[in-house]
Amino acid sequence: MLPQDFLEEMKALLGAEYDEFINSYDKERLQALRLNTLKSVSFEKIKEDFGLKEVEWAEEGFYYNGKMRPGKNVYHEAGAYYIQEPSAMAPGEYLGARPGEYILDLCAAPGGKSTQIAAAMKGEGILVSNEIVPSRARILSENIERMGIKNAVVTNMDPHDLAEHFTEFFDRIMVDAPCSGEGMFRKNETAVSEWSRDNVHMCAERQDDIMECAASMLCPGGRIVYSTCTFSVEENEGTVERFLNNHPDFHVAAVKKYEGMEGGFGKIKDAIRIFPHKSGGEGHFLCVLEREGLLPEKEDRLSGGKLAKGIKEKAAAEYTEFAQKYLNTLPEGVMIKFGDMLYMLPKGCPSLDGLKVVRPGLHLGENKKGRFEPAHALSRALKLEDFKYVAEIDYKDAVKYIEGQTFTHEGENGWYLVETEGFGLSWGKLAAGTMKNHYPKGLRKTQLL
Repeated sequence: MLPQDFLEEMKALLGAEYDEFINSYDKERLQALRLNTLKSVSFEKIKEDFGLKEVEWAEEGFYYNGKMRPGKNVYHEAGAYYIQEPSAMAPGEYLGARPGEYILDLCAAPGGKSTQIAAAMKGEGILVSNEIVPSRARILSENIERMGIKNAVVTNMDPHDLAEHFTEFFDRIMVDAPCSGEGMFRKNETAVSEWSRDNVHMCAERQDDIMECAASMLCPGGRIVYSTCTFSVEENEGTVERFLNNHPDFHVAAVKKYEGMEGGFGKIKDAIRIFPHKSGGEGHFLCVLEREGLLPEKEDRLSGGKLAKGIKEKAAAEYTEFAQKYLNTLPEGVMIKFGDMLYMLPKGCPSLDGLKVVRPGLHLGENKKGRFEPAHALSRALKLEDFKYVAEIDYKDAVKYIEGQTFTHEGENGWYLVETEGFGLSWGKLAAGTMKNHYPKGLRKTQLL
């Protein structure tokens, strides 16, 4: 049962289309996934197996056969794709991320938009993915790792505190704001039970606050994409209009609309609305906001003029020895220690002092009693050709490997990338013809299809 106040507001908003909108709640929802182009492999088999059909507004987005279960699949564990609601793919496309840019995803968990942005960046530049809720920040970090992203810093910060550190630093900012969730009523009963007009008002006030923080972190000449998964005018066009009143140096950019997309209401007509009775996705809103001016040079944006400092070569001797023996290509960046772990920050990364950091770039591994043990994340972030030793297994054996089983293999003893059909899974260590399983115990799965 949908809240009566919500129904009244939608009737006033949609007019003659109201009945068609209500009827959409009885229709089967379309499911979608987004292929991970950071993986340099062919996706033809996945497209065929899942019966994929293109999502109009997302270059790598596809609807899949609703009978399929891609979340129970080796390819999912390998980071070949991200299961994502089709409407939620639109904001990432309109952000227009490019390699080499400095980009912020301010409200990033669970990671759908961050991983989409990272794919567009192609491993170049700096992506800061922030989430204020600690438990959700950990999920975000896990998805960054699963998708093989090497240039992302995951933070767990209040937007105000983050803004103090990154004044006018970013080229582009994604603000997928917390909202009343009206657009998710078809798939989320909790959103229905928690809805009230008071909650809508509270969300709108919080969105105003978040957008103020975002504005202070955007460079002149930069772009913000503001999005929600709600229908509320107060939280959508209202938030944008209030923001523009306070920031005359911003304007709404006119952008292409795809079939099934509607314009915004009132003065914000260049915004985009997605309604479930008009498209293949759930309810969504987005608006592209651009700031006047010219983007400053990267070196002029440093917070306090400080770059992150790397460790001395001697402190990474075990890693260097490992990399020279087992890797053809070494990741580039600023090497740092984070506890007992070794990480690689993106080039040009400012100092992270004072920030709550969950994942400071690419996890390389750990020094253990004079030897180096490579991290799962390192196996995900590199391409097959970057490894000197690769152990190829078929799909059925990959299922067993992810369960934690060992397998026999011929070759020189040492570390191998274990892969299936071009997708790297994780590490194995060969000794006396047995490939010991180094797939992380916390990620092992059973009952994969």
